[in-house]
Amino acid sequence: MARANRQVIAAVLVALSIGSTGLAACGGGDSASDTTASVATVAPVVDPGDNGNYDPKIDPADFVERIDNPYILMTPGARWVYEGGGDGEKEVVEVVVTPERREVMGVSTVVVRDTVKIDGEVVEDTYDWFAQDRAGNVWYFGEDSNDYDNGKLVSTAGSWEAGVDGALPGIVMPATPEVGAVYRQEFHRGEAEDMFEIVRIDAEVSVPFGTFGGVVQTRDWTPLEPDVVEEKYYAAGVGKILEEHVAGGSGRVALVEYTPGT
Repeated sequence: MARANRQVIAAVLVALSIGSTGLAACGGGDSASDTTASVATVAPVVDPGDNGNYDPKIDPADFVERIDNPYILMTPGARWVYEGGGDGEKEVVEVVVTPERREVMGVSTVVVRDTVKIDGEVVEDTYDWFAQDRAGNVWYFGEDSNDYDNGKLVSTAGSWEAGVDGALPGIVMPATPEVGAVYRQEFHRGEAEDMFEIVRIDAEVSVPFGTFGGVVQTRDWTPLEPDVVEEKYYAAGVGKILEEHVAGGSGRVALVEYTPGT
């Protein structure tokens, strides 16, 4: 969740729009492809409709064992490999759903390992914690984030855990994506405040792994770095297939390999 910080190479002024309801329809864009970038200037929505009063009620009884939301399938053994980069650097991201579980706020979460390499060197090794509620929404409960430089651990600043020091979980994918809906992915005031808006549910996207229709496109940002905006694309039955900066930096990673879990 913290990779955007590394890739910022320029400050791009982004107009921030705050409506009375906190929601703004950004509309759809052209279909993404492996060679076509998105529009370079966008206006993220700052308030996801809660006016800053975020207090989700978490009851462990409301959560299920498996994560089978078609847009974020997190079954043990599932593996995704992405390649891309920016600034002339080659980035490789490997995401693996481990068989491990971690209890957070009384909820048994799935542990997912996310490893980032730049030009062959590990720069980030993170363990994320996810769980799905009975309605089919996938929640993010925190991460153990480790940043490296020349093989040495230099920071764990991105780490946070829901229920600790006021941190709260958020939704990373709803059961039924709807255009215009806005969600908090995480909430640790001043530390982790990522949000996203669903801007399309019918995109067509081509990446090295294949071409997909009916793709859910999100626009992601944080008020902690309002000039930085990413767009992500999710295909049913596979998960995230593409991620790219559209403001505040450059760089993209696209899916090159996917192995389903069991």
